[in-house]
Amino acid sequence: MPYITTSDHVKLHYEDHGQGRPLVMIHGWTFSSRFFHRNVGSFAKQYRVITLDLRGHGESGKPDHGYRIARLAADLRDLLEALEIEDATVLGWSIGSPIIWSYLELFGRHRLRSAIFVQQTPKQFFAPDWKLGHATCYDEAGLTFLQQQLVFNRSAFDRQNLSDCLSTSLPEDEKAMLLEEMAKCPSQAASLMMADHTTQDWRDVLPHLDLPCLMMIAGKDKVLPAAGPRWVAEHMPHCQAVEFENSSHMVFLDETEKFNQTVLTFMKEGAAA
Repeated sequence: MPYITTSDHVKLHYEDHGQGRPLVMIHGWTFSSRFFHRNVGSFAKQYRVITLDLRGHGESGKPDHGYRIARLAADLRDLLEALEIEDATVLGWSIGSPIIWSYLELFGRHRLRSAIFVQQTPKQFFAPDWKLGHATCYDEAGLTFLQQQLVFNRSAFDRQNLSDCLSTSLPEDEKAMLLEEMAKCPSQAASLMMADHTTQDWRDVLPHLDLPCLMMIAGKDKVLPAAGPRWVAEHMPHCQAVEFENSSHMVFLDETEKFNQTVLTFMKEGAAA
């Protein structure tokens, strides 16, 4: 399996398919790059597609450190530099979105042409001026309960999480494969990552990110209300929005054909600048 080694000595697994302008895909929390298995083949017919397993996920290393969003952004930088990737479109689903926001805040547009964000709110915790957070993990009590589930009832948590992230039913073999991927993420890593991710507030940063971008908004998401991702599209200067009325959190599985075509259209037209 191909790996790169990060600046803090963690091995990250990636896959590299196709040729052409690069598209780098970043999965969500407790998942892996294999969740994009319905999408990569379509994209690789026209582009070079790199899928990354975040640290603590999939086939990547499982260190006891480095599960902050800023470190994950540095991991993305390390990947782009190790593979000498230039002019990339980066796609971040769920927690992948703030990883890209953090990258842009820390490193600017270095090596990037454009970005695609998939169903992520700019702030997961509720506040007096913000009620578009996570459905259950919206304060410290919710975070603590989630962390307890990860420790004491992980398999049930994963099954419920997968179910909540979908509006459609998966074939049993596909569902089993995805649950197997989720089990590869240690509960401690998942807990540390969520503890950092869920307290971040990106609302002050987003209006200053000026690269061409796209936000995919899921109308049936049980995890994050559509109004949160919609806020992102409205407050980033050059951000298009595409609504997926029949999707929950996993847009690329609920409406695969529309997802694939939306990415390809953006790669051809929206990211031409």
